[in-house]
Amino acid sequence: MTRIKPYALLLLPVLFLSSCLKDKCTQTYSILSPVYKTKQEVYAGIKSMPAKAIANPGKITLFGSYIFLNEINKGIHVIDNSNPSAPKNLSFIEMPGNVDLAVKGNRLYADLYGDLITLDISNPQQIGLVKVSSNVFPHRTYANGFVADTNRLIVDWNRKDTVVEILCTNTTGFPWFTRTDAMLFSSFSPVATNAATTGINGSMARFALKNDYLYTVSNSDLKVFGLQNPDAPQQLQTVSVGWGIETIYPFKEQLFIGSNTGMFIYSIQNPAVPTKTGSFAHALACDPVIADDTHAYVTLRSGTACRATINQLDVIDINNLQAPFLIKSYALTNPHGLSKEGNLLFVCDGKDGLKIYDATTPSNLKLIKQFTGFEAYDVIAWNNNALVVTKTALLQFDYSNANNIQQRSSIAIQK
Repeated sequence: MTRIKPYALLLLPVLFLSSCLKDKCTQTYSILSPVYKTKQEVYAGIKSMPAKAIANPGKITLFGSYIFLNEINKGIHVIDNSNPSAPKNLSFIEMPGNVDLAVKGNRLYADLYGDLITLDISNPQQIGLVKVSSNVFPHRTYANGFVADTNRLIVDWNRKDTVVEILCTNTTGFPWFTRTDAMLFSSFSPVATNAATTGINGSMARFALKNDYLYTVSNSDLKVFGLQNPDAPQQLQTVSVGWGIETIYPFKEQLFIGSNTGMFIYSIQNPAVPTKTGSFAHALACDPVIADDTHAYVTLRSGTACRATINQLDVIDINNLQAPFLIKSYALTNPHGLSKEGNLLFVCDGKDGLKIYDATTPSNLKLIKQFTGFEAYDVIAWNNNALVVTKTALLQFDYSNANNIQQRSSIAIQK
């Protein structure tokens, strides 16, 4: 079965066969048809279930001694990380269409297609549904002409491979194909200031928490939800940011928003009404962004829907939030998520693995350690422990001694 991916429209997989006989060739293509459940069935199933193997990991949140790891468009894995050297996969929360999450206190907020879900995690082994806020993310739509059913949700896809004959002179590159339904377009493509009550999200997040507010970004908008009543998020504002918005990172009284054309800075001194403070433009490329008191760090990468050819880390001076400027760019292989604690900067550089830099002098980053053999996606560095999401495992590294950083554990991903 082909799984749904975030950030881009999925095309049906195509395989061309070169069995050319008397000017005829065969071509194999796949048809995906949706598997439905009613909304009532889906909502009733949002609770702690037996643990499942991690197969297609996405966004990650660290909260206390627990890790909440998104299984793309399937739900959330709950992992006991009280011993980072021996993490335990505790349970799984089924939530079709889930790609983002955030934790505050004993409540977890997550998307389920267009809905905002509030969960009670006061007992991480017995998580339960608190509230469904319906249709607050209208950009989570279906493409290719598919119209969402008002009372049903897609929970899976059935795949059927079909072989047809074509003329060998047909070199168009795409077959004509019949579909039973359209593929899903999922447009959902920070280190907390108070780790005791707020979870820490990875840099690829589209959800961010600050005090009693939840901030989410779509491809073009920033939404503000009030959490004064944590059981009933109240949508307060929708702010138009621009196009190609990808990530959000809160730091002190600012939101740093990454887009495929640059970085936007929004003040949340009035937390209910974010206002634009400044921006920094860069070449067209997909990127996340993180920040500290004086600098922002932005990774730009190719091989995505952004159609960029650039792969680098930009270091930006943000001492003047109204006029940020580039200090230096560092060439990388295919950088994704990043995180920073103290003077250590962690960068997930795709197939080049995890790179760790001494960032004491941002204009002169020094690579002090590199771990290879995996394709790294996102990282959270916190309290001398780095959580790294890769395509093959959830890894953890002990960096209490910067001169002797060691891998401490691994949970394998089963495709």
